[in-house]
Amino acid sequence: MDDPGAAGMRLDVYISERLKLFSRSQARARILSVAVNDAPARLGRRLKLGDVVTISYAEPQASDLTPEDIPLSVIFENDDAIVIDKPQGLVVHPGSGNPSGTLVNALLFHCRSLTSGFAAGDPRPGIVHRLDKETSGVIIVAKNARAHEFLAGQFQDRSVRKRYIALVSGVLPAHAGRIETRLARDQHNRKRFACVASGGRLSLTLYRVLRTFTAGKARYSLVLLAPRTGRTHQLRAHMRHVGTPIIGDPLYGSSDARFPDATLMLHARILRIRLPGEIPPRTFAAPIPERFHDMLRQLQSFSPRKGL
Repeated sequence: MDDPGAAGMRLDVYISERLKLFSRSQARARILSVAVNDAPARLGRRLKLGDVVTISYAEPQASDLTPEDIPLSVIFENDDAIVIDKPQGLVVHPGSGNPSGTLVNALLFHCRSLTSGFAAGDPRPGIVHRLDKETSGVIIVAKNARAHEFLAGQFQDRSVRKRYIALVSGVLPAHAGRIETRLARDQHNRKRFACVASGGRLSLTLYRVLRTFTAGKARYSLVLLAPRTGRTHQLRAHMRHVGTPIIGDPLYGSSDARFPDATLMLHARILRIRLPGEIPPRTFAAPIPERFHDMLRQLQSFSPRKGL
């Protein structure tokens, strides 16, 4: 690399803006391997003058994604982005065990221009971030590659603000606080993540208790969660870590005789993000789902406690 202007540049930015091979949004799907000075490198690595970059990438394959007429609850839409209130149970994009019936399939039907806005064969056109299948709430999707770069950059630099609500078993350590741990795959259950003393990835969640409830000897809490990092299962793992698993969580919780049929009580309530071409950020909110109202009515029938 003999381009002085590229010194200090991230590798993925160098590939897209200097080499112009493909956009940053396509890099993870297209690149098979990348090395700097014959050593494997991550796309976030900063380059130095004289570095030798070697890239192996795949040509795009024809997409086999099928548009499906799946109803969507649209919060906002313009030429660059669409904001959806994702229902519980809807998978975000096709993958193992879910080849169809996903949010992407629904968007391909709703936004006929989505396929033309991204490279052929992109398995996740427009997807900027994701929510777990059983997590409901607000999610933003880009309609073209330029918008994807702009929106994804805000998730990468952590300037996006997200707020979730959750109903949990137990009472948190304080009325408000922070949970900062390292998260790694659980050695005893590969579908799950665990807080570890070393290794893994740093994760940070801020929380505030909105209300607590008492039912006999059991306690429950309605909490507001603000993740500052975006690790897989972060909120679910953090709630388990502090002894207050989310009600209805089949991976991180346990059965509750009072709510035997409960599904995951986690909802992405608010997303604050800048849209392409705009300077002030916008705030999008997804209404609180009926399953929350139902459970809150049940909890309020017990003896309520306002605070800790």
